[in-house]
Amino acid sequence: MRRIFFDERGSLRNGWWILIYLALLIVASVVLGTGARFLKRLGVGRAWFEPVPFLITLAAAWAVTRRRRERLADLGWRLDRRWLAELAWGTALGAVLIAAAAGLTWAAGGVRFELDPHRAFRVLGYGFYSFLLVALFEESLFRGFCFQRMVDGLGPWGAQLVLAALFALAHWGNQGMHGSARVWGTLNIAMAAVLLGLAYLRTRSLALPVGIHLGWNWAQGSVFGFSVSGTGASRGWLHPVLQARPEWVTGGAFGLEASVSGVLVLAAAIALLWAWRREPAV
Repeated sequence: MRRIFFDERGSLRNGWWILIYLALLIVASVVLGTGARFLKRLGVGRAWFEPVPFLITLAAAWAVTRRRRERLADLGWRLDRRWLAELAWGTALGAVLIAAAAGLTWAAGGVRFELDPHRAFRVLGYGFYSFLLVALFEESLFRGFCFQRMVDGLGPWGAQLVLAALFALAHWGNQGMHGSARVWGTLNIAMAAVLLGLAYLRTRSLALPVGIHLGWNWAQGSVFGFSVSGTGASRGWLHPVLQARPEWVTGGAFGLEASVSGVLVLAAAIALLWAWRREPAV
């Protein structure tokens, strides 16, 4: 019976730690969610609540790492100069990748761009803030404690396959996920999860995956004006006008992440990151 709960070293098995984390995540969601709803009734603006999902994952991670006699820094939140540098490089890389996907789609005749008449620097700034919080939340949830326990228990690629499937399934209910867009969108999102997981495995830090995620979403939505993962068209610096081409070329209502251009760019990025032999390597 003991072997169900403990490994040969006498440590609680990773699967049980994941269940404990998920239970704490539910508790944190109830507590912080209740507080957020109370503040909304007092008239506090929406922008103040955007950090709540990330704070929920961070609170659950802090509680479980304390129980394991570890620190949040051990999960990849060591906020030093290297962390900030990797965040900056990751943001630049994510923006370059989505720009390449947009360029390929344009070259294939799938889109033309116009300047958005309502473009403004404050829109770019607020988009950066909003997408930063999305990246912090999703990377904490999908490349944080659960992923790292899976790496410990299943190995790097076992964990990558499980989280890639979950990451893709989490987007299935989004706008535009139908027909060929569902096939290409699922493939894109799964490949993005592999890229982000590999970014963590190469650095053992969440800075690079957070940066890539941020740069990709921000440039896609706030700069190029595409829908980001089917969340609806964004107000960007540019306005994309989709042409009469198949959705696997344009991405349709889901955005560039449902296009063949996204797949090609992500495949190239995974290959480059795989070739980057920085310690600790996979």
